[in-house]
Amino acid sequence: MSPIIADLHTHTLASGHAYGTIRENAQAAAEKGLHILGVSEHGPGIPGTCSPIYFANLSAVPKELYGVRILHGSEINVLEGGRLSLEERYIGYLDYAIAGVHSICYANQGKKENTMNTIRCMEASSKVRFISHPDDDRTPMDYDLLCRGARDNGVALEVNNSSLSASSFRVNARENYRMMLECCEKYRVPVIVNSDAHDPSAVGRVDDALSLIRSHGFDERLILNTDEKKLLEFFRLA
Repeated sequence: MSPIIADLHTHTLASGHAYGTIRENAQAAAEKGLHILGVSEHGPGIPGTCSPIYFANLSAVPKELYGVRILHGSEINVLEGGRLSLEERYIGYLDYAIAGVHSICYANQGKKENTMNTIRCMEASSKVRFISHPDDDRTPMDYDLLCRGARDNGVALEVNNSSLSASSFRVNARENYRMMLECCEKYRVPVIVNSDAHDPSAVGRVDDALSLIRSHGFDERLILNTDEKKLLEFFRLA
């Protein structure tokens, strides 16, 4: 398997419950040999995260640090009714957006409606390029429906390394990813492998996710972030 060259799901102090700066994360990315680092602070709804005005001033951050290209995203919450928790006027400042369900600001609506709310968020903004950690049985997903929605909207699905760690609070992630990967192959939906780092030491650490992908025999051509050109084209940043 080709090495991962980008980590597009990382957090800094600005998210309110992470422990590094952009520069510390970028230095860690350089040490791991990454070409691209995505800084994706939590959107409104997560306690302690940054104000939306934070996203309006991202042009102040250097485009490259320690030889690593810096991209700016936000992990925006999927809300009941399929709404995004960050207004489109702020999403417009981002290089990309992530949509994800977080149980701290989303009440389980049942498998079908959780999935439909996520698909509605894919449709809500063209900046949404992937769905974060769709793997938690506290807010279960219909993976066949989710993959069809991702295919129809040109959106990728994430394999989140943090979800597979021994300390993860997400429920049944490993088995859920096996079902998701089967559907991704069936519908040719690309996946992106990310750390979900909340500390610089975790940036670029995706060994558990890659091990799961290998054990499944997953078609590696569907992994976006092993090829810089393929990734940037998919993110419409080429």
